[in-house]
Amino acid sequence: MNGHARELADGFDLEKLTPEFYADPYPTYRALRENAPVKRLPNGCYFLTRYDDLVAAYKNTKVFSSDKKKEFLPKYGNSLLYEHHTTSLVFNDPPAHTRVRRLIMGALSPRAIAGMEPDLIALVDSLLDRIETRDRFELIGDFASAIPVEVIGNLLDVPHDEREPLRDWSLAILGALEPVIGKDAFDRGNNAVKDFLAYLETLVERRRARPGNPERDVLTRLIQGEDSGERLTAKELLHNCIFLLNAGHETTTNLIGNGLVTLTQNPDQKQRLIAHPELIKTAVEEMLRYESSNQLGNRMIVEETELGGIKMPAGTLVTLCIGAANRDPAQFPNPEGFDVARTPNRHLAFGTGAHQCAGMALARLEGAVAISRFLERFPNYALDGEPVRGGRVRFRGFLSVPCSISA
Repeated sequence: MNGHARELADGFDLEKLTPEFYADPYPTYRALRENAPVKRLPNGCYFLTRYDDLVAAYKNTKVFSSDKKKEFLPKYGNSLLYEHHTTSLVFNDPPAHTRVRRLIMGALSPRAIAGMEPDLIALVDSLLDRIETRDRFELIGDFASAIPVEVIGNLLDVPHDEREPLRDWSLAILGALEPVIGKDAFDRGNNAVKDFLAYLETLVERRRARPGNPERDVLTRLIQGEDSGERLTAKELLHNCIFLLNAGHETTTNLIGNGLVTLTQNPDQKQRLIAHPELIKTAVEEMLRYESSNQLGNRMIVEETELGGIKMPAGTLVTLCIGAANRDPAQFPNPEGFDVARTPNRHLAFGTGAHQCAGMALARLEGAVAISRFLERFPNYALDGEPVRGGRVRFRGFLSVPCSISA
């Protein structure tokens, strides 16, 4: 292994990242996987980069806990951000996790998702119609970010004229999950939770007075609970509505944006997908693997364990690097290559085990409809300037991507 890779692995600190890393973290991830796959960081946390190690951590929920109360209290104090991130589905263990997940999954059944497809196609086509009226457009603002906000707005049946603040709230709350945040990011996140909760209280009140169809309206379903009498508390209800927007918003925006930018960087694969539109499903899986929207996960070890020959006591914090695991050559042949027909493709973009993403079928549908219809309409699209990355390590995507519809 060359000296530069060893240097990258030795010097890696999640709390002191360089601009080069934000632009392209994959050489560092590769160096870590090959030199220090279970890397102890200066703050005492362990950083995992091998596919098999991540799968082991995801599947062993007894040892690797998702409960974030101990981890987040020093970071957020007794704030609304702390309340939100320790109440939402993703940062809880069974039985609380199982109960909330069952209620949410009931509203995201295969039949419910299939029923969303006609509205999704109409939405994507209307955005493409608008783009077609001008030669230049902004891929994220004009297309990628507009899709999940509308889809989740429909899921919760948020009136159209009340959806404008949703994206900014989501970005502020998720921004506060970065490994290191300053006072501004903390304040933005906290204020976003406060404003979002205040809005949801009025929305829930209106929905209790006039329930929607629980087969299509997730909020009504969460309010009414299961036939067995299973209900969410008032606090769980509000925070998991925020979670639904956050989980499905930026990650799906990034899937669409990352996917369409990656195609411009791999013109042979772009042409292959245009010539064979039936490859869209495997193409979406490859986009999820190659540029995972969500790059990092976290766990806390609750009873002593050993990984990669390293003993870890209870209380050890562990970061799961999805972006590195998804390019592990032990699992993926030619992992640095982008192949729209790659199969099998057991990537970890949605995690695995008990915490596998509850909305993954919906995200896959959004990605497939958006990207296939975009390519069909604008096969000659091209970048028209330098894309601007989001400056995040946990969520990998673009803030803006200037494009033209004809090369």
